[in-house]
Amino acid sequence: MEWGMANRMAQLIQSDGRCLFLPIDHGYFQGPTRKLEQPRKTLEPIVQYADAVFVTRGVLRSSVDPDKAKPIILRVSGGTSMVGKDLANEGITTSMEEAIRLNVSAVGISIFVGSDYEKESLLNLSKLVDDGEKYGIPVMAVTAVGKELEKRDARYLALCSRIAAELGARVVKTYWCENFDKVTQGCPVPVVMAGGPHVDTELEVFEFVHDGIQKGAVGVNLGRNVWQNDHPVAMIKALRAIIHENATPKEAQEIYDSVKSGKQE
Repeated sequence: MEWGMANRMAQLIQSDGRCLFLPIDHGYFQGPTRKLEQPRKTLEPIVQYADAVFVTRGVLRSSVDPDKAKPIILRVSGGTSMVGKDLANEGITTSMEEAIRLNVSAVGISIFVGSDYEKESLLNLSKLVDDGEKYGIPVMAVTAVGKELEKRDARYLALCSRIAAELGARVVKTYWCENFDKVTQGCPVPVVMAGGPHVDTELEVFEFVHDGIQKGAVGVNLGRNVWQNDHPVAMIKALRAIIHENATPKEAQEIYDSVKSGKQE
């Protein structure tokens, strides 16, 4: 691997082979999402516990202090919204030159396998990989499913993840699912987990994250499970313990409860 590419990958995936990415890019298609109305305010208490932040260029400039920044994964796909006709009809919104100006560690793009815009989104990925390889910037492919959440099964996500890797993505972000090892075993590049199924408790989040790590994921890219929690610092510290300290779900819950109650800073 060329030095620049290897250096940027090392900024993202830590020396233990694990990572905790914090996405706050949701506004690019959802607008002012609950508890992300003011991105700077959302980030301030939790960014120090992340290994990288996944963000759009607008929010990066307006809400992330350059002298306190973590490595940045720049969201470069978009062009659709929740009120539009089809979330899958995305294009590339940010040039690689802009990514270089912003000194990012990686760029991220969604692909929509099985949608009406499958071909377009996969060709977007391919073009982005071409540009990224030229400048030594890794591409993270996000296996998006639009509004069709029932597609989050191992067979579908393994297909999406493998296609992303085949087209040159250096990292794949995909959803956790049952039999998650079928996803990771078929993907020859690092896999990070997005959110899993809707759950009602923190322990359930810790359980699916722990399961995914045990089954081959190198880390997570979790946003709403962190900053929409009533105690985001407690949540991110507990998740960090699972990822970087091999904590069990029970141990993570104890950390969460301790930080929540103020017994641990």
